[in-house]
Amino acid sequence: MNKSRFGKLVRKVNWYPPYLGMGIRVRTWADDCTRFEVELRSRWYNRNLFGTHFGGSLYAMADPFFVFIVTLNFGKGYIVWDKSAGIEFLKPARGTILGTFEIAKDELDAMRREVDALGKNTYHFEADLVDEQGNAVARVSKEIYVRVKDQRTSTQVRNRR
Repeated sequence: MNKSRFGKLVRKVNWYPPYLGMGIRVRTWADDCTRFEVELRSRWYNRNLFGTHFGGSLYAMADPFFVFIVTLNFGKGYIVWDKSAGIEFLKPARGTILGTFEIAKDELDAMRREVDALGKNTYHFEADLVDEQGNAVARVSKEIYVRVKDQRTSTQVRNRR
């Protein structure tokens, strides 16, 4: 994906109504689509009864980004889905919360080789959500399912690399 199309995608994510309503936005991203920094600012409308961040907002800020990274790096020849997800709340979340979602380029290359060889695979990722002092307030885990879009062309995909 070229840089200008990727920037447009990020702007669309930032204008996505649920993210707007929760106070979530993509703060920075890597030009090679391997890293996103996402923030959740505390607002009167996204706090729970205890004055801390609503847990659904904490999870929502993490939801799509590992799938985005894999999808944008693998391209149209693959199907990428969330298979499962979880969140562990470590301490009350107050103030601005930051999540960094990243998959190294060499790890993505190894994943692609595995999927090309096997036809499909599932990968596990984790990310900590941290407060302004750098303390982890939650840990998000995601299982991402990846498969070659057309199993009959799996060999052709392998041979092009």
